[in-house]
Amino acid sequence: MAVSHVSEDEKALIEAIREIAQERVAPRAAEIDHSGEFPWDMKELLASHDILAMPFPEEYGGIGASELAISMAVEELSRCCATTGLILAVQQLGSMPILLAGNDEQKRKYFPQLASGEWLAAFGLTEAGSGSDAAAMQTFAVRKGDKYTLNGSKRFITNGGLAQVNTIFAITDPQAGTRGISAFIVEKDFPGFSVGRIEDKMGIKGSQTAELIFENCEVPVENLLGGEGEGFKIAMRTLDRTRIGIGAQALGIAQGALDLAVAYAKQRVQFKKPIAENQGIQFMLADMATKVEAARLLVYHASELVDDGDEQFSKYSSMAKMFASDAAMDVTNDAIQVLGGYGYMKEYPAERMLRDAKITQIYEGTNQIQRLVIARALLSERNS
Repeated sequence: MAVSHVSEDEKALIEAIREIAQERVAPRAAEIDHSGEFPWDMKELLASHDILAMPFPEEYGGIGASELAISMAVEELSRCCATTGLILAVQQLGSMPILLAGNDEQKRKYFPQLASGEWLAAFGLTEAGSGSDAAAMQTFAVRKGDKYTLNGSKRFITNGGLAQVNTIFAITDPQAGTRGISAFIVEKDFPGFSVGRIEDKMGIKGSQTAELIFENCEVPVENLLGGEGEGFKIAMRTLDRTRIGIGAQALGIAQGALDLAVAYAKQRVQFKKPIAENQGIQFMLADMATKVEAARLLVYHASELVDDGDEQFSKYSSMAKMFASDAAMDVTNDAIQVLGGYGYMKEYPAERMLRDAKITQIYEGTNQIQRLVIARALLSERNS
């Protein structure tokens, strides 16, 4: 276990979450994957234990948990069910722009219901033609009196159609490039806001991913986050923080796969002995364990840099997300190999873990984008 510096209260909370995950979440994981339906019971479970309150300050109804504690919570949940771990991670993602750029009135309006779990949050940046190139978005907003009118659409939005609170990014000045993008809080029942296609995904199948459509959608001026033109900066600052949660999700998936592989290797007998006694299997398990622990160190380190207010955290958050998600793909793939034919069957969770792991290399910035972030930070440091 990697060294961590959480308070005694947070340590007790993480231990409680681990117990909840093993006793309540794990038994639901296969059915959540099979049905492809959002697990409202898991959302209620997290809400009833104040787990969804972790990312929110105490003055707004949350518990003000450290970034490290949030990462550890996402890890423990994802170790048993990646979809359930994502509920907490996206509650933080969707609300982070409000935390970073919202005023006190906006926080008091939205945070208590988000912290209680009564409301879900979503983050709307990606579009059909604008993924890694976020600046290529086409959704635009025009101010008309005391309202903005939004037109366009967003694609691949986690919690899309379920979230009552959506942070949406749109162009307010087409001539200003990224400085012409603004951020808005869009409520689910605003006129002109609707849900398009629901995606049929490879993994995290219980997490709803949807298209959001804006047709003359009316948004009050007071729902602008920050000032006009600050949206791109808000989005990038948000992703710098929240991609650590994806690293934690990947870490949890990898740890779950390692647990499965070790347990199976001990009980599976071939040639009159457990396959764990074969050096080839031992070497695979050793490599898997090393990757998991290295990923944990990076995820925890990046989390603590955020807690310490270290300006270097962005580079390390990219490292943590990139390495942990690559490790998750390697470890889940190896877990299937250890289980052999059984690993390929849905009777065992290994194949689900691999399908769930894949998305961690893609969303909240592909791993190719993370490598760009890391390289640019390194070159900037060298030049300075």
